[in-house]
Amino acid sequence: MPAALISVFDKIGIVSFARGLHGLGFEIISSGGTAKTLRENKVPVTEVSDYTGFPEMMDGRVKTLHPKIHGGILYKRGNKEHEEAKEKHGIKSIDLVAVNLYPFEKTIAKQGVVSFEEIIENIDIGGPSLVRAAAKNFESVGIVVNPSDYEHVLHELQEHKKLSHATRAELMRKAFEHTAAYDAGIAAFFAKQQKGSASFPEKLVLSWEKAIELRYGENPHQKSAFYRTPGEQAFSDLLVQGGKELSFNNILDVNSAWSLTNTLASGMHSCVIVKHNNPCGVSLAGSQLQAWQKAFAGDTISPFGGIIAFNRPLEAETAREMTKLFLEVVISPGFADGALEILGEKKNLRVINAEALVGKQKAFDGRTVLNGFLWQEADNSLLKEFKAVTKREPSEGEKRDLNFALAVCKHVKSNAIVLAKNLQAIGICGGQTNRVDCVFMAGERAKKFGFNTSGCVMASDAFFPFKDSVEKAADLGVNAIIQPGGSIKDKESIDECDKHGISMVFTAMRHFRH
Repeated sequence: MPAALISVFDKIGIVSFARGLHGLGFEIISSGGTAKTLRENKVPVTEVSDYTGFPEMMDGRVKTLHPKIHGGILYKRGNKEHEEAKEKHGIKSIDLVAVNLYPFEKTIAKQGVVSFEEIIENIDIGGPSLVRAAAKNFESVGIVVNPSDYEHVLHELQEHKKLSHATRAELMRKAFEHTAAYDAGIAAFFAKQQKGSASFPEKLVLSWEKAIELRYGENPHQKSAFYRTPGEQAFSDLLVQGGKELSFNNILDVNSAWSLTNTLASGMHSCVIVKHNNPCGVSLAGSQLQAWQKAFAGDTISPFGGIIAFNRPLEAETAREMTKLFLEVVISPGFADGALEILGEKKNLRVINAEALVGKQKAFDGRTVLNGFLWQEADNSLLKEFKAVTKREPSEGEKRDLNFALAVCKHVKSNAIVLAKNLQAIGICGGQTNRVDCVFMAGERAKKFGFNTSGCVMASDAFFPFKDSVEKAADLGVNAIIQPGGSIKDKESIDECDKHGISMVFTAMRHFRH
C-alpha cells in the first residue's frame, strides 16, 4: 500500500484531498492538528508517533524528524542497498508528501501583538525538511506545497495511477521556491532586527510572491508579472474597479504618483498627475476640486492617459470634473458618496483605493544590471537643513513654495527642475543631460500653459556646477531657489543670486533619480 504523509498548517482543501487519496488506496500518515482535522472528518489516518514508535516531544518541535519518515521519502527506488535498508528497518514507502509551513510572514506582521518567543516558535523546522527531502527525490515522490495543486494531483492519480515526470518536476520546483521564500522571509526579519551591515548582507536574499501576470511589460513584446511583498497589500490588490488589469507601466506610474502624494502629506488637499513615471501636474489647495484644477492647469496636455492621485477620499464633484478627460488610473484613500459611480461611467478607468497605504514608504530600492543587482536604501528624506546662503532670505510664502517645489523635484527624473508658485507646479522638466537646459525648458513649459514665471520659486535636485542656471532663473523672474549646494563653484551661483536679488537656500541633500 502506498503512503502519503500529510502535515499542513493551511488546511484549505486538505480533507477532500486526503479523502481522495484514501479512496485510491493510500495510507495517510499525519500528526498534530492535521491528523486531528482528518479524524474529525472521518478520514482514516495513522499518527506519525504510532508509525515511528517515537512520541512527539519538546512542545512538538520533534515529531517528523525520524529515519522511518525521511527514509521512506528519500530511499532510491530500485537501489538494492536502499531497498534492503528499508525492509530491514520496517520503513514504509512514502510516495506523496503534502506539506505547507508555519505562517512566519503572517506572524511577524503582527509584531508588537505577538511575542518574540512566538515568532521563534513559528520558524518551521520539520516542515522544510520534509519538503526538501521529497523535492530532492522528485523522481519517485510527489511533493505538494500549494493547496491549489490538490485537484490536479488527485485527478492525475485517478486517471493514470501515478504522477507523470513533468508533474513531479513542476511540483519539485514549486517546493524549492516555497522553502527558499520561507527562509528568505526569516533572514529578512532578523536583518531588520540588526543595524548597519545587516541591511546589506554578504548574501542578499529576497522573496516576493506573484500577485498577477501582466499582459506585457514596458512594451508588448516583453513578458512580465507583478510580485508583491509577502503578506503585504500592493496596488493590484487594491483595485476596486476598472475595465482592464493594471499594466506594467500603470504600476510604475501609480507608484510614482502615490509616493509623491505621501511626500506632500499636509493639512491641505493635494493632487498629483503622473505621466511616463514623471509628475506633470502637482498642487496643494484648500479644496480637492481646486487642487485638481491647479494640477491640471500646470500642464493641460500631458495628463491625457495619465495617473491621478489624491491624499483625501475622492469627492463626487472632483470625480465629475476629472472624467471629462481620458485617464488611465485614479488612486485615492477612499471615496466619498457618488464618486465611484461617476468613475464607473468611464469603462476602462482603473480605480485604486489606497487607504491601506497612507503614509507608507518602501525601505529599499533595487535595480537590475547586467550580471548584477543594485540595492540601496529608499530616498525617504527631503532635506538635512534649510539654510539661506544669500543676502536676501526667502519670505514665508517663498519658504512654503520652496518646500513644495523640492518635494515635487525629488520625484522628477534627473536632471530635475521644478518651478512653482502658490503651491502649484507651473513648470517641470527632467531627464535632460544638463541642468541649464532643464531650467530653460521648465520656463518654456510654464509659458506654454499661460503662466507668468515672475515671482515663482525654483527647485533643483542637485547643485549647480556653474552660475548659468541661476542666470536663466533670473531671466524667468525667479524669486527664490532651493538646491543641495556642494559645488566647488557655489560662490559663483550665490553671487549671481545676490546680483539679481534672488534668495537661495541650501538643503545639503541631493535627490538624483536615474
